[in-house]
Amino acid sequence: MIQDFKGKTAVLTGAGSGFGLECARIGARLGMNLLLVDVQQDALDKATAEIEATGARVLSRKVDVSSNEQMEALATEVYETFGAPHFVFNNAGVGSGGLIWENSVKDWEWVLGVNLWGVVHGVRLFTPMMLAASKADPAWRGHIVNTASMAGLLTPPNMGIYNVSKHAVVSLTETLYQDLKLVSDQISASVLCPYFVPTGISQSHRNRPAELADEKATQSQMIGQAMSDKAVSSGKVTAAQVAQLVFDAITADQFYIFSHPRALGNVRARMEGIVNQTNPADPFHERPEIGVGLRAALRAV
Repeated sequence: MIQDFKGKTAVLTGAGSGFGLECARIGARLGMNLLLVDVQQDALDKATAEIEATGARVLSRKVDVSSNEQMEALATEVYETFGAPHFVFNNAGVGSGGLIWENSVKDWEWVLGVNLWGVVHGVRLFTPMMLAASKADPAWRGHIVNTASMAGLLTPPNMGIYNVSKHAVVSLTETLYQDLKLVSDQISASVLCPYFVPTGISQSHRNRPAELADEKATQSQMIGQAMSDKAVSSGKVTAAQVAQLVFDAITADQFYIFSHPRALGNVRARMEGIVNQTNPADPFHERPEIGVGLRAALRAV
């Protein structure tokens, strides 16, 4: 468990908005050194100016987390500037919807590149640094937080590519937690599984790679985008509240972090279906009108 954050170093990807920015704000208030990473330069510049104004020590870099080369360069610079980071928030993520067979290869490469490979790079590059620091100092403590989603524990339809990426992050982080316990008592991990929280995730298309610009959205993808916009914008739990849950979880060495614990009833139903070997349950059981509307819209195409 970690109680003292002052003077500690944190790497935050996706720091230009949403959970990443809110975690940076908390880190600044706690007196941390902050490495802010984002792919959107204007958002990163704005976040950097805000955090620097608090007096916190800040380094910011525009990085595509899906890029092995860019992430390796980032890790080198972090180590040379601050030493091994005490905290790594692998938070960068993008959303994508549509019927799963309608996603192009480029769609898959983009979403998995950011949502999964971004986490893979953060874990493989920073964990060895943290382990080396912990071996050199018995008092050193570290923590890695990977952002997944409730979509990493459920399989809502018409957003399969996103589900796949987030299920992978949950599995990766559960394994990371167990692997760390084999080799160290000084470093731990958590997985963040938010539900619908107002962040920039539903507007991920603003950072779509140039090679996807010519791809025309299918009807199911446009329907998925509209549903995502509505669900995310109507969320009552704020990104700031979720960021505080993250820091509370680090302090308590709590692995699973949920923004909407009531949604775990759906997770339980899914798990019981697996154990009981029944077919997947109706995802719209509690909100049948949504399912009726979605089916009607898709079958009208």
